[in-house]
Amino acid sequence: MNPLNPKKLLLTKWTAVKPIAKQKHFLVSRVIQPELPTDPIEMVEIEAVFSKATQVIGWRDLQDDEVWRQGWV
Repeated sequence: MNPLNPKKLLLTKWTAVKPIAKQKHFLVSRVIQPELPTDPIEMVEIEAVFSKATQVIGWRDLQDDEVWRQGWV
């Protein structure tokens, strides 16, 4: 997978390899900023396209090809 930059993840599209609660397509709706500006970004909020349900995950989890595919496949 291509290297990801957490600052450029906002509004990127992702497909879950195994659907999560019958949801397959997700959008990064928010990049969660750390308390201290010098700390690295660790978490992002993803939103299911169909149901608008959100969940918070570590942005590095998106690099796992067995769980996520970049784009809507």
